[in-house]
Order: sequence, then C-alpha cells, then structure tokens
Amino acid sequence: MTELAPRLNLGCGTDIRPGYVNLDIAPLPGVDVVHDLAELPLPFPDEAFDEVNCKDILEHLDYADVLREIHRILRPGGRVVVEGPHFTAAAEWIDPTHRAAFSIETFGFFVAGSDRAYYFDFHFSAVAQRRIVFHRYRWQPWNYVVEPLVNLRPAWQTFYEETFLSRLFPAANVRVTLVK
Repeated sequence: MTELAPRLNLGCGTDIRPGYVNLDIAPLPGVDVVHDLAELPLPFPDEAFDEVNCKDILEHLDYADVLREIHRILRPGGRVVVEGPHFTAAAEWIDPTHRAAFSIETFGFFVAGSDRAYYFDFHFSAVAQRRIVFHRYRWQPWNYVVEPLVNLRPAWQTFYEETFLSRLFPAANVRVTLVK
C-alpha cells in the first residue's frame, strides 16, 4: 500500500478534494477508494489520518459506529469535521435515505467528560468548533443576519434550538469539529 494522504474525505461523491484520500461507494471519477461505509471496519490502518471530512454522509449511516472507526483511524490530535442536516432542515425529511438529523449538541455525546459519554467505548478529547449553518437564498435574506447571531455564543445556539426561533428560521446543517 502506498503512503496515505494525511486527510480523508468520506462519502465524497463528486466533491473530490485534492490532497485527500477520496472515498465513496460509487466508482466516480477522482474516487481513490471505493468502499461502502455501512461495511466496517474502514480499509485503513490505525492512526492513518490527521483529518477526516464527513460532509453530508453520517446522516445516511449508523453514525456512532462510523465515528468509532473514524476515531480509530485518526492520529492523536487529529480532527474530524462533520456536517449534516439540522433537525429543522426540510431536506432531512425529504430525503428517504436519511436515518438521522442532528442538533448542535449531538456530537458532544462522543467527547470525554460529557454527561453521556458512558454510552460509548471511545471518546474524542474536545469539540473544537460547532456551528449552525443556514441556507443563503435570495428569498431568505434574513439568514445572513440570523446565522451570525445564533452562532455568537454556545448559549445562543441552545436557545435557538429550544425555542420557536428554530421553527421560524429553520437551519440547514450542523457543522462540528471533533478532536481526537
């Protein structure tokens, strides 16, 4: 096996990223590794990557098992960047292949010291970043103001999710970076 790039792009589809090992279930142009993410373990050695990108993929899978595998293949201090549908996103309920939607707090369950970390036999060391992402459509100009306000402080993210604001201004995605 040749030396792996220190970054992995899981479920890349047509989002081929230079400098990454691009993995997808379909043998599309630019895909380096063809593998079904529902079939674990992942075909990589322990601690092979500094970064794993998971954009719009975990919602299609049993994501706790996939995160366990990502934890295994990340080097100490490595990061996983997760982006997936917020629970208020219309796309979450339209796509029949989605199995989950996420809250800003969802991935905190996988961090050491979390009040629910006991559910899992692996733990990331920290949440480096968490952000609620909104669509930027011409017919929704208020999202240009809502997104920075909601993400100003973690308490505001929680307030947004727990009140009528999340129904009035539905989000698109949650973006979280976890550190091993």
